[in-house]
Amino acid sequence: MNKIASLVLLLGLTLAGCGVDKKEEADAETAATEGKEAGGEAEGEEASDVVTLSVAEQQAAGLKTARLADRPMGAGLAVTGTLDVPPESAVSITAPLGGFVDNTELLQGARVRKGEVLATIRNPEFVTLQQDYLETRARLEYARTELARQKELYEQEVAPQKNYQRAQADYNALRVQTNAQAARLRLAGLPVGGRMVTTAAIRAPRAGFVRAVNVTVGQAVTATDALFEIVDPDHLHVELTVFERDVARVQKGQLIRFTLASDSTGTRRERTARVYLVGKAIGEDRTVRVHGHLDQENDPTLLPGLYVRAMIETGRTQAPTLPDAALVRFEGKNYAFAVEAAGRYRMVPVTLGRSEDSFTEITLPEGVAATTPFVTDGAYSLLAKMKNAEEEE
Repeated sequence: MNKIASLVLLLGLTLAGCGVDKKEEADAETAATEGKEAGGEAEGEEASDVVTLSVAEQQAAGLKTARLADRPMGAGLAVTGTLDVPPESAVSITAPLGGFVDNTELLQGARVRKGEVLATIRNPEFVTLQQDYLETRARLEYARTELARQKELYEQEVAPQKNYQRAQADYNALRVQTNAQAARLRLAGLPVGGRMVTTAAIRAPRAGFVRAVNVTVGQAVTATDALFEIVDPDHLHVELTVFERDVARVQKGQLIRFTLASDSTGTRRERTARVYLVGKAIGEDRTVRVHGHLDQENDPTLLPGLYVRAMIETGRTQAPTLPDAALVRFEGKNYAFAVEAAGRYRMVPVTLGRSEDSFTEITLPEGVAATTPFVTDGAYSLLAKMKNAEEEE
């Protein structure tokens, strides 16, 4: 009996131990499964902003890294304005004697050379002007001959002096009249002498671009109508609007850094100018005009009337910066790639500040140390690899 009881007890303990082991194994499998699921989510999150490269891939991409560096950056007034030309570079073309537009092939934006024919004007009065000139010139020839004859008679004491003086006065009066009529013909674009014409050519007084075409063929125009507007963009300047309270900070010679509003944020190009003149009159909107001369005028992408955003540099301060090549733009936001480990790079959102000489002021998000190294060359290669990896998944 004792042996049988011992066997039953031993069997019971064995079965209980097996049950505990199976329960522990099930709990372990459940924990492992949950860990794998949690790890999978972490890896998924990591893959969205982290890219890993092998040594060969790093060498092929030509990656270079550096930490944020403090650089002196210009600090000053953020203003807006436009590009404009001085008065002598903008010309309004008129027909001095009016008439009807006989022909023009000019289009807005066309480039014209100095002396190029812009249009022809037809006017019946042109015939009268030429007729009067030719008749006056004929009388002048007769007066010149009569003057020579009276001078000879006077010198021979055959005719009185007053006849010679009268002939001289008639000749001078006709010469003045002839010169005046010739000047009027030239002003109208008509030939002086020669065959008579009914049309006159309107020519460009200087080279430039056509900003406005205000006429059509057959249109009647007067001497006060502006037919065309020509602008010479070789001497552009920047006209900025500064608020009254900030005018005291602006002085002649200060540096102006500006970008075109038409430039996309990712490809913005900074240009420079110098303050040349600060206005002395305050407008109705309590602002003052500031005139700046461009440091580089021969830029074909600059046109009169373009809207600009500018910074008038009134001082300089130290700021943490990264090279522009270290910054990438994706889905409307700015990023830089931080180096987490050898071959491991995380895309970090950054806030941009002032830009100068291919460097930009950077503000890092919380949790990213200022001593963190960033990729300075090859950032867009990392972005391309990261997005390609996401598409493959």
